Amino acid sequence: MAPKQLNGRCSVFGCQSDKLSRPTFAAPSSESLRNQWVHFVFAGNAPIRIPKCVFVCAKHFTDDCFINLGQYKAGFAELLKMKPGSVPTLLASATNRGQASTSTVYIQLPLSRDVACQTDHLKTRTEGTQLSFRTLQTHIKSEGVQANVFCKDFGVGTSNADPLCLSSTPIRRPSKRPRVDLEEELEDNPLEVSSLLEASNGPDSTYDPSDSITALLDSTLKSEDSSTATPNGKKYMVYESCIMELFNACPVCTRACEVTTQRLGTFLSVKQQCPHCTFGRRWNSQPILGSTPAGNLHLSTAVYLSGASFLKIEKVFKAMKLQLFRYETFRRHAKSFIEPAVIHQWKVLNDLNLQRLSQEEMVILGGDMRADSPGHSAKYGSYTMMDLHTKTIVDIQLVQSNEVGGSTHMEKEGLKRSLALLESRGVHLDCIVTDRHPQVQTFLRERNITHYYDVWHFAKGISKKLLAIRKQKDGEKLKKWMKSINNHIYWTAAGSTSGPERIAKWTSILNHVRDVHVHEDPLYPKCEHAIRQTSDRSKWLQAATPTFSKLEKLLTNKRALKDVAKLSPHHQTSSLEAFHAVILRFAPKNVVFPFIGMLCRLYLAAMHSNHNVDRPQAETKEGVQIYIYKISFAKARKGECRAKPQKTQQTFGYVDDIMDVIFEEVFPNPTSYTEALLEIPVPEPLTAQYEKPDKEAVISSLVSRFKRGDV
Repeated sequence: MAPKQLNGRCSVFGCQSDKLSRPTFAAPSSESLRNQWVHFVFAGNAPIRIPKCVFVCAKHFTDDCFINLGQYKAGFAELLKMKPGSVPTLLASATNRGQASTSTVYIQLPLSRDVACQTDHLKTRTEGTQLSFRTLQTHIKSEGVQANVFCKDFGVGTSNADPLCLSSTPIRRPSKRPRVDLEEELEDNPLEVSSLLEASNGPDSTYDPSDSITALLDSTLKSEDSSTATPNGKKYMVYESCIMELFNACPVCTRACEVTTQRLGTFLSVKQQCPHCTFGRRWNSQPILGSTPAGNLHLSTAVYLSGASFLKIEKVFKAMKLQLFRYETFRRHAKSFIEPAVIHQWKVLNDLNLQRLSQEEMVILGGDMRADSPGHSAKYGSYTMMDLHTKTIVDIQLVQSNEVGGSTHMEKEGLKRSLALLESRGVHLDCIVTDRHPQVQTFLRERNITHYYDVWHFAKGISKKLLAIRKQKDGEKLKKWMKSINNHIYWTAAGSTSGPERIAKWTSILNHVRDVHVHEDPLYPKCEHAIRQTSDRSKWLQAATPTFSKLEKLLTNKRALKDVAKLSPHHQTSSLEAFHAVILRFAPKNVVFPFIGMLCRLYLAAMHSNHNVDRPQAETKEGVQIYIYKISFAKARKGECRAKPQKTQQTFGYVDDIMDVIFEEVFPNPTSYTEALLEIPVPEPLTAQYEKPDKEAVISSLVSRFKRGDV
């Protein structure tokens, strides 16, 4: 029951107020004090018959006249409570009490001093000293001492069940934290959730008793709480002992309270009930989205979008004794909200890229496949198409091995699907750069698409064969030329305009290693470097040696010359290889993912790569425009040191965008997003071709090689 509100006018200066309270103090027992405040109220012109009640604004009293001024300012009391014997002494609003200046004290003028007050201590206030004209009637709690405690900033509200009473009993704080009477793990008691909790908005379509809160235990929890569940808000790690300190004492009477807690994953609900003044409130650590704690969904989303492993996060939480939900809850969040949002966001961003490419005349793309495991045992193959001008991923296709009859056919199928998508969106290809996969060569040749080979893949194959020759007998001289031959591959590809010219420059290396710099081929008649005389003849190779014969056979075989003619003169696929390293952060090869889970992680890797593709070079703290370099020792370079320019830190704006999609679009209405997810064709498992045996029969047939019984 809310306190009764009265309307009136201050009797001193006519101050208007709409918040008046019943008497909350004992009148001055001294005749001189009584005459003093009567003289003040009526400005020295007291009438012959003094009214029974007058109204005096709180701004005419000093701060020390109020008992609960601090609670009033903090929002824990709606009406001011005065000390016995308080006298108004301020003619104007000389003091500044904020909201207290608008409150009015309802004063009853006593005509005589009550005998019951004469034997009491003047500085001790008991129920016997608080007299009004109803004191001798049937006892009813005074409306003037009823207070509703409200603190909106901390999500605290009061129960409307019983009015609160401010007791005059001397205050004493509890010596220790009150015992928590109930520590419930709601996750382990799903049936108890529905019996304890009552929905404020009713369960939504994603309701699950083991992972939802139909309404948090309190009628004060309303749907507006969902507006505070912004994913960009700050969160903190709070210890239980620190939370319980906030509920040790009643904010009204400051005495010990009964405290119970209930938990659901990372969500904590604290119920505080004071047995002395009937004050009660419910505090929730997180806002509620429909029937789901916002923090649980925030954590699942953050783990998924960052490419982290829930199982590893769970180990961290257990080590720190942090409360966490179960893996089944994480998978439910992923399937219902996160994965539909990732698919939707990728389609939106990729449509913009494809629309941009369709407006360009000629597009140069790079393609390559990544398998989830080496050899012929790969289950998934992801084929990526990259715009080599902007280094952005324009398409990524996921192929399962049983769709195409084996892992060796996945790369061709991925390329075929990507080209079909690009053609349907009106993208005109100038050429495509890939590795030297035989099936890809045949497919692109039949489609009459200009095809170039990546130089790095060709150089890698040549270097391995050169290393094998160097390890043979009399092959030590070749060690001095291995780096020069590798550089010659890149120079040949970048400095030629046609296939025959590339072949002419490529074969010139056989003359160069013999100190012959004039060649018979008219397309490249002589070396472009300056002719230098050297006294060290040991570094040159001789034509009649076995080492030179093996080198000549390697560099001029039919396949090598054919591949050199098609080396890419401009763009390479090194950026694609770097993107494959990014995929490892979201989909490690030692973790098995379902088809949709793997596809979503590939999309996340592509969005991460596209979002950070234009990072500038890093600068010093002083802002000096110089490059910052990092010294690295690449394993492939056998201890050779190189300097790598550092770029600015990566950003994750795409994560914020997906978060907004989840909480603003997918969660309120997930139907359309889940339907789009279900439209994606999912191949049957690899084990579908085998007959599933009886589990008990398999277990009974298990025989250890160390326990075969008697022979």
